[in-house]
Amino acid sequence: MADRKTRVVKRSVSTRPASTGKFAFSPDMMPRWANGAKETQFLDEYRQQAWGLFEGQDLPVTTEEAWRRTDIRKLATNSFRMPADVDQKSLPGVPSQLLKPLAGKGHGGQITFGPEGISVELSEAITKQGVIFTDLATAAKKHPELLKKVLGQIVKADEGKFAAMAAAFAQSGVLLYVPKGVEVAEPLHSVLWGPGAGLAYFSHVIVWVEDGASVTYVHEAASPTEEAQSLHAGIVEVHVGDGANLRFIELQSWGENVWNFSHERANVGRDGQLDWIFGALGSHLTKNFSEMNLLGEGSQARMSGFYFTDSDQHLDHDTQQNHMAANTTSDLLFKGALEDQSRSVWQGMIYVAPGAQKTDGFQANRNLVLSKAARADSIPGLEILADDVRCTHASTVGKISEEELFYLLSRGVPEKDSRRLIVEGFFDPIMQRIPFEGVRGRIKDAIVQKMK
Repeated sequence: MADRKTRVVKRSVSTRPASTGKFAFSPDMMPRWANGAKETQFLDEYRQQAWGLFEGQDLPVTTEEAWRRTDIRKLATNSFRMPADVDQKSLPGVPSQLLKPLAGKGHGGQITFGPEGISVELSEAITKQGVIFTDLATAAKKHPELLKKVLGQIVKADEGKFAAMAAAFAQSGVLLYVPKGVEVAEPLHSVLWGPGAGLAYFSHVIVWVEDGASVTYVHEAASPTEEAQSLHAGIVEVHVGDGANLRFIELQSWGENVWNFSHERANVGRDGQLDWIFGALGSHLTKNFSEMNLLGEGSQARMSGFYFTDSDQHLDHDTQQNHMAANTTSDLLFKGALEDQSRSVWQGMIYVAPGAQKTDGFQANRNLVLSKAARADSIPGLEILADDVRCTHASTVGKISEEELFYLLSRGVPEKDSRRLIVEGFFDPIMQRIPFEGVRGRIKDAIVQKMK
């Protein structure tokens, strides 16, 4: 991983109400899946170490380069409670529309986290292939040796206060393990549903695809809109083995008052292939760190991001494409539209390590600003330490073309429909990168909803 250069940024003092910076969490709130068993002692040790890291770090501030454009001083840190502290029966259950297939006609397996509890389903055919697709609590009981092998290997708890928080408190977690050479034909699906004002949800998703294996996995996090702030902190760890193939779709449709923080990283081995699709539709504020490490020669990774902000939403995506071996390829495209007083931040970096010759890296961020008060910050970057590479980047921030709008209006298309058609056309390059009709449909529905 490339170290980011730190710059001290002088900023004016804000007059907004300040956060206390202290969360009302304690070690006794950490999940107790191990129950003192010797074979799962590593899990208690992992959480205890993460707790220490969490306690030892302050909230990030805007003098830190990675947080320069995202101010979280309005986060009501000391107001959050754990879901276990409230009556689960009083909370709305998982909406049926979230359980519908998005990547195919059906699910090979599905995991849901909600007030009703945890539900795990996996087809008999996939189970016979040796695939493990379960929640982390069950994994700790039934597959402790495997969990010990993969937990915390790709995203470390010391990478930030929210990474440590998620590592210590994750109640909702998924372990997907695909054995060597296994091809999973049907997509797998998981849903984290987090209702309840003032509640804090923590998740940890581990995807481990062994050499020569193949799978499609969809994970979605969502909640209704509540009157008070809610919190989510998550970790996503992805391993794509040599010659393996992973199609990974992540959708975020948190409610309007959720503050969402996540650390995500994928390691791709020799000749491995990763197709990673992001859809950011919700939350009040999101700070997402996403990283692709191309570790093996011939590895390939593609990242496609969609976001659409409105009201006072603030979405900040920090992406890293690290080429650590020769003959590797990365391709990143993030596209977003902004309404009202919303703001987006995208900061990307392509890093090419010494000796990583024949690298082919590309990144682009395109933004369509739909109101005078909206703002998009787009900061691409390159750090190249090899001399035989092809690396390019591009970023744009623009408005709806007056010529395009006039063309549609002159042909009798109402202005509202004209604007929607132009926005849909703007997102078409992302749509073409998504091979699943259900995911494309969800994005199209979001465009219509945002533009009402």
